[in-house]
Order: sequence, then structure tokens, then C-alpha cells
Amino acid sequence: MPASHKEIEGVKAVSISDLRATLQGRVISPGDPDYDKARSTFYGGIDRRPAAIVQVANAEDVSRVVSLVREDGLELAIRSGGHSIAGHCVTEGGIVLNVSAMQSLHLDVERRVAWAGSGLTAGAYSVAAGAHGLATGFGDSGSVGVGGITLAGGIGYLARKHGLTIDSLVAVEIVTADGKLVYADCDEHPDLFWALRGGGGNFGVVTRFQFRLHHVGTVVGGMLILPATPDVIASFVAAAEEAPEELSTIANVMHAPPMPFLPVEVHGQPVIMASLVYAGDVEQGERAVAPFRTLATPIIDMLRPMPYPEIFPPEIPNYRPLAIGRTMFVNEVTRTMAESILDHLNKSTAQIRVAQIRVLGGAITRVPPDATAYAHRAQRILVNVAAVYEQPGESQLHSAWVADFVSVLQPVPGAYVGFVGNEGEGRIHEAYPGRTWERLLEIKRRYDPANLFRLNQNIRPAGNGASQ
Repeated sequence: MPASHKEIEGVKAVSISDLRATLQGRVISPGDPDYDKARSTFYGGIDRRPAAIVQVANAEDVSRVVSLVREDGLELAIRSGGHSIAGHCVTEGGIVLNVSAMQSLHLDVERRVAWAGSGLTAGAYSVAAGAHGLATGFGDSGSVGVGGITLAGGIGYLARKHGLTIDSLVAVEIVTADGKLVYADCDEHPDLFWALRGGGGNFGVVTRFQFRLHHVGTVVGGMLILPATPDVIASFVAAAEEAPEELSTIANVMHAPPMPFLPVEVHGQPVIMASLVYAGDVEQGERAVAPFRTLATPIIDMLRPMPYPEIFPPEIPNYRPLAIGRTMFVNEVTRTMAESILDHLNKSTAQIRVAQIRVLGGAITRVPPDATAYAHRAQRILVNVAAVYEQPGESQLHSAWVADFVSVLQPVPGAYVGFVGNEGEGRIHEAYPGRTWERLLEIKRRYDPANLFRLNQNIRPAGNGASQ
């Protein structure tokens, strides 16, 4: 039986009836039948009970909620698509400000720009833009909210060709900690705009994003599954580095799951489950993906010309994985390192264990490292290792496996904040090194000195009366 509103500790001043009377959006309280669904996140194992979940309708609602939370001292969680690895999109006893209903989209096809509500998903945005042969690069999942992935930086299928998501960001409208709606771009509030491009949700609630649109019509892409041996893994990464920048790849080295389209004899065997996208001329794209087909006899070859939005895989209903992972940058993936990857995958007892390898470069590197809050422009390869498991009591076992795995991969300093979980302040500093951290801290002190927006990879303005 869900707890009543009064049973949730820390809720003193907030009144559900007052919220409902004040806001145009919907307010979900612990007594409502869809409360449990509304508080759940993409990842499992997160069981927090907010006092209320506010599905805001517009910027005015956002401003009212921010002002209420600031006055009453409640914890505030901001939710777009609910994909936060660390569970930052839900709070215990506070208010969840859910922007998922803010799905406005205005496409200016002639000027190639789009104003998008922060609750849109990457898939919905891409389908609408794709009808005009246009796209903005987000990640590799259609269900992720554009709000969360944009503020983290945005590494996805178009990154090598068109840069990170933030490299296509033109302007934002954002409600800051004082409840005011602010327009920010390179000319107005330029420091705030700089910080929002990679600095996460530390500075306010973005209600709308203005993105640049790129000509991306038919791409050559899809899934390619190869047997995973040390030679094939190392050769795959080398081919991805040598490929034209129109081609982005994601290589998941893992044991083949029992998917219906895979031959039974492959189930449980090490494979590279790769996704490739060539954003350019179709004939040139066919030539660009050809070398990957020759690395080994493909188990599955789904590479073909397709409209760009089709690259996003279908979502699995009610899939809420328990997962532990770690993100890192590496300089290379040698044959020796590939041997270590396979060795460590064999040691794990997790339901799914994976090393995901993304070759970066291309347009990402052409932006100066101090131009945005994403400072890792020169990094060559992003690797994520993860264990997906079934029983909550197994978390320590798989955490130890992840830590041991990381130790042999020779990571270089740095982290992509979009893939960082609850890993401590040191990891946040790795995501924002040196002068980047100092500048973010200065801007945080200016726009959110009391640290209202703290349920995130937090840039804490310590010594300024900030909440801890």
C-alpha cells in the first residue's frame, strides 16, 4: 500500500491541493494509482518516494515549482527521460519536476534550426526532423530525453560527423534558481550558456532548446555482429579510427544473449555486437562499412541504407535493468588489451557483461577544449564496462568485477559526465578538469549559490551557504 502524503518525512510546507490549484500540469501524489510508475526510472534498484511528482505543462509551471522548492527547502529532482544512471531523476521525500509533457517542437526547415521542448525524446525529435531529411545528433537510444543528454554533452551516432549534441546547441530558455525564465546563447548570458553545454543540470531547468539541424537523410547503418577474438576486437577499433568521420561506431563486446534472430549455437559465445552509422552519400557509406564485414565472417549483417531515425533500436517495455558500470577514456585498444577484455568478460557471472567501445575524433576534436564545459575533446576512445544482473544482493560482487576490469584497461584521466553514476566527487572533478571546474564553480556561485539544483553530478559551491 503506497504511503500517504503525510507519511513521507520532510514534507512540511508543501500541500498537494495547493500545488494542484496553482499549476496547469498534473501533480501525482503517493496516494495516486500511477504513483509507483511515475517514480520509477529506466534503471532498476532505485526505490525513492517523492512527496509529489509534478508533470509541468510549461515554463510558468517550472518557475512556480522552483520557487516553491526554494522557499520550503525541499529537495528537487529534475526528470526528462528518466535515464539517469545515478538515479538523480527521483528524490526521497522531495519534489520531482518532470518535464516530459513539454514536447513542443518547431522546425524551421529553411533556416535549419529547431526549438524543442526539454521533455521530447531523441526518437520523437529525430522522426519529426527526419521527415525533412534533417537531424540533430543525440545518443544511441530513442527513449532518452533531449534535456538530460544535451546538458551532459551528447555522444551518439552523429558525433564524428557533426560533433556532440552541445555543438549543435544554439540557445536555451532556462528557469534559474531565482525562478526567472532566462534566454541564454553566445551573446546573452554567455557564461551560463557555456556551462550548460556539458555542465549538466547544475544551473537550472531548461524548458526549451534551440538546435542546429543538419542534412541527414538516408544513412548506411544498422547492426553487425561478429565473433569476438582478440584480433577481431583490435582490428575493429583500428578500422573505426581509420574510417571517414561520417562513420560512427559502437562496439559492444559481450557474450551473445539468446536473441531469437541469433543462431542457437552462438548463444553465450563472445561476440562484437556493433552499431554503425554512416551519415553521408550512400555509395560512399557502403564502401566505408565494407572493411568491417571482412574482419570475420559476420554472424548477423543488418547494415543497409535506411532513414536515420530507424537506427534507434526498439525499446523493451518495462525493462528496468539492475546495472553497475564505469566509464573511461583510453588511448588505444591493442590485441593484448582485447585479450584482457575477453578474459574479464569470462570471469563475470552477470546476466549480461559488456565492454562498450566508442571511437571518438572527427568533428568532436575541432571544437577547442575550453569552448564548452565538455573538456575532453582530444580523447580518442570512450569505453564503458558494465554488468547487468538480476538479484539486488549481487551488487557488491559485480562492483568488484567492474573495478578489477577497469584496472587492466589503462584508462587515462577524464570521464564523460553523462555516463558517470554515484561514484563520488573525485569522479566529477575528472569530468571537469582544471580550469573547467574552476569556471563552472564560479558560474554555479552566481546562478545557484544555495545549491538548489544539487541532485546531479554536483558542482557544489561550498562555503557559500550551500546545501550539502
